[in-house]
Amino acid sequence: MTRPKALISWSSGKDSAFALHEIRREGAFDVVGALTTVNERFGRVSIHGVRQELLDAQLTAAGLSPRVVPIPDPCPNDAYEARMTRTMADAKRSGITHIIFGDLFLADIRAYREQKLAGAGITPVFPLWGRPTSTLAREMIASGLEARLVSVDLAKLDRSLAGRDFDERLLEDLPAGIDPCGENGEFHTFVSAAPVFSQRLEVLCGDVVERGGFAYRDLVPA
Repeated sequence: MTRPKALISWSSGKDSAFALHEIRREGAFDVVGALTTVNERFGRVSIHGVRQELLDAQLTAAGLSPRVVPIPDPCPNDAYEARMTRTMADAKRSGITHIIFGDLFLADIRAYREQKLAGAGITPVFPLWGRPTSTLAREMIASGLEARLVSVDLAKLDRSLAGRDFDERLLEDLPAGIDPCGENGEFHTFVSAAPVFSQRLEVLCGDVVERGGFAYRDLVPA
């Protein structure tokens, strides 16, 4: 029986990597590519600030074909939606019927995705939805997933956390009220090893840059 073709919405972080892991374990979909928005001014993954060369290395390790959507900086919502609409139309024409997201519990974001994709004829899938994030964070770590914080919201966390490993010690050090998976935007991560990777990616920490209320830790290939 032919499995439905799907894309994974790939942010370069732990949630998308673990969502891919869960989907591949279930075996219901043929994940044929990764959809990532990249800031065309800086050549970095949007929101996370990860260099595109590291994104490329991740996708090679995960065995995924890249579907990069370049977006302007700044990116008005209408510009974002126009580019995503074109991308989804192209995906539909190539036989893709589903897209997988690593969203955890933000109902407004899920509703937005469902609304926009309904018109594209592509079904969203949320394999991690509703799991308690304190448990989920530890399941990620126990699976062998290795990640590093690449951006932190300075209104919620100290800049010193930019570059920290996403591990048990970090979970213990997070202030009260901070989601263990950073689902409220407190932090974003870069995955360097995961069950879905054929090899570990060796990276070094570079400078920390503050921009737009966030502290970004630059990562470079080792």
